[in-house]
Amino acid sequence: MSYFSRNDDAVQRGGKVAADIACALLLCAFSLVFFGLFGGVIAFVLLESALIGVDYLMPNPDDSGGAAIR
Repeated sequence: MSYFSRNDDAVQRGGKVAADIACALLLCAFSLVFFGLFGGVIAFVLLESALIGVDYLMPNPDDSGGAAIR
């Protein structure tokens, strides 16, 4: 699934990237604080992989019914 849809302009694409980076840094900080250095890194990797998986499975307007695999 493409990260950007066809009707996204440059500002919207930049906002998506900035929001993803900000969320990743915030999740990394929380996981390090709650689980320590080693556990925080593992928790961050697991959480980010789950979030990327959910983002991959969500339907996109460019896909017909969200069933396309790219």
